[in-house]
Amino acid sequence: MPPHIRTTHGDSVTDKYFWLRDRENPETLAFLEAENRRTDEAMKQLAPLQEQLYGEMLGRLQETDASVPAPFGGFEYYTRTEEGKQYPIRCRKELRTQAPEHVMLDCNELAAGQEYFALAFDRVSPDGDFLAFATNTDGDEVYALRFKDLRTGEILARVVENVYYSSAWSGDSATFFYTTLDDTKRPYRLWRHRLGSDAADELVYEEPDGRFNVSIDRSRSNKFLFLAVDSHTTTEVRYSDATGESGFTLLASRIQDVEYYVEHQGEWLYIRTNEGAKNFRLMRAPAANPVREEWIEVIPNRDDVALEGMAGFRDHLVLVERDRGLKRIRVMGNDTHFVDFDEPAYTFSIGPNDEYETRKLRFTWTSLTTPRSVFDYDMNTHERELKKRYAVLGGYDPALYTSERIFAGEVPISLVYRKGLALDGSSPLLLYGYGAYGIITEPSFSPERVSLLDRGVIFAMAHIRGSADMGRKWYDDGKLLHKKNSFTDFIACAEHLIASNYTSAERLAIIGGSAGGLLMGAVTNMRPDLFKAVVAHVPFVDVVNTMLDPTLPLTIAEYEEWGNPSEKAFYEYIKSYAPYENVGRRAYPNILVTAGLNDPRVPFWEPAKWVAKLRELKTDDNLLLLKTLMGAGHGGPSGRYQKLREKAFEFAFVLDRIG
Repeated sequence: MPPHIRTTHGDSVTDKYFWLRDRENPETLAFLEAENRRTDEAMKQLAPLQEQLYGEMLGRLQETDASVPAPFGGFEYYTRTEEGKQYPIRCRKELRTQAPEHVMLDCNELAAGQEYFALAFDRVSPDGDFLAFATNTDGDEVYALRFKDLRTGEILARVVENVYYSSAWSGDSATFFYTTLDDTKRPYRLWRHRLGSDAADELVYEEPDGRFNVSIDRSRSNKFLFLAVDSHTTTEVRYSDATGESGFTLLASRIQDVEYYVEHQGEWLYIRTNEGAKNFRLMRAPAANPVREEWIEVIPNRDDVALEGMAGFRDHLVLVERDRGLKRIRVMGNDTHFVDFDEPAYTFSIGPNDEYETRKLRFTWTSLTTPRSVFDYDMNTHERELKKRYAVLGGYDPALYTSERIFAGEVPISLVYRKGLALDGSSPLLLYGYGAYGIITEPSFSPERVSLLDRGVIFAMAHIRGSADMGRKWYDDGKLLHKKNSFTDFIACAEHLIASNYTSAERLAIIGGSAGGLLMGAVTNMRPDLFKAVVAHVPFVDVVNTMLDPTLPLTIAEYEEWGNPSEKAFYEYIKSYAPYENVGRRAYPNILVTAGLNDPRVPFWEPAKWVAKLRELKTDDNLLLLKTLMGAGHGGPSGRYQKLREKAFEFAFVLDRIG
């Protein structure tokens, strides 16, 4: 194949493997299939270990199970699974009668005959009569919207294509709002569909700026609809009554690098904003007249506490905060108090909390040693009730494991390992990292991970800059022209773990995906001597070429994360760390790379090109494997048993390399 020439700022850049971008080229598919055969051959000897790992993971899974029912509008809603079936079943029961279970949506039936299946959303109308749901069968994250009459079981004939994740019913159940995608797969239009009407759906809003996405939400109080447009650094919100018929009113005009988010509670709209507040502050305005001039500060910015989220109830406002890296719940009502947690490394998620007229807050709590645990918390009495701790079969005992939170300089590291392990530098260790978009690296439980812990492997998470694990400044210090801080933080964590005798370079593996795959590629180029094995899932490694192409999904929107390489300073900086650009003639660790042929976020050609260049230039005999899923996208396989098999494959590679 002839090389592709791209000229930028006067430099001639030869991209020898540009041809791999063309999925219609038979040689591209031949390359991917040859790499898959190479991977199959290399992993063949580990087939017994893969089967053993899969059996262990499956043995911990409560295959027939159900979520804790969540009340809403006279029903309780839950999801259940059945042994042998890949996908969940969405159900409900009436609260006031003894009526039998009503299966709203059996995803196994919808997925029949498909290699891949995903549900973007399934939303019940406030009156409980209709279900809107959106499905995808190839992993490209472009969904088809359908409606089901829950009274009759009929799926209506109307199908809306090109739909994305955000959607909402109007408060009167008469209208459904949804978003659609432009040519770069950006959600840029909001539409109104009138239930039962044959008329064309009405365009409500279109966002012309390629950096911004459009989304829609209905307040828990059922009083408002919020239409939001957001980039990585800037937001703008419009509001309407819950019907949406009166149109949407702008709350506050967008200001570059200012974010604000809105919630309704009682007589107020609460606004969480970073205007003049690096870690966000809380404002409120009268719901009847929330103009900018009426905003009043409730909680100021705090240097050591980040305000991350909020949820409104009739008598309470719930805030999610992060204090020195650990999440906490603040409840504001008749009294203001915090919900206490007692482990060194943990996380929680709020919800589902669809009811507004309640004093019960539901949250799911977990740690590196404790399985997911669902609690109902009485915001008046401060009492919590454990509704369910998800079972981990096979005799799992959390008392056999310990977790720690240590620091490499200022960078936190969360660890978990089996008690009694000798911390003398001889233990294998798997270090995870991400560090982008301000996404939090949450220390949560994984039943699959037990197979590593029981084999003496330590699992660690590096809370590096680029995440917001330590507040918004932590994020800002790991993006744009500070991006290399993410890589040096990760390397510092690896060095600290070795110096502290948790492991050694010969027994250290690292893992990350997507933007975390960029991290894997960058640190492997910088310090290939520091790691024995690398697992890079759908890695964003061809940063220069992707960010120079505004026709690709996400590119324009991500100028605020990586910088626009059409500007010389950003071009030179990105080129100095981009994994593909910096592959050299040197020895590399053992590397396993995964890709999805239909991935819209990190196109398959990025990992493919990276592997091709590594194979050309590396000077070692270590394993270099590329596994491309030919019928999936960014998240890998969709079925729960398929996911377990992929995890067993990955763990077998790691265990074989670091022993």
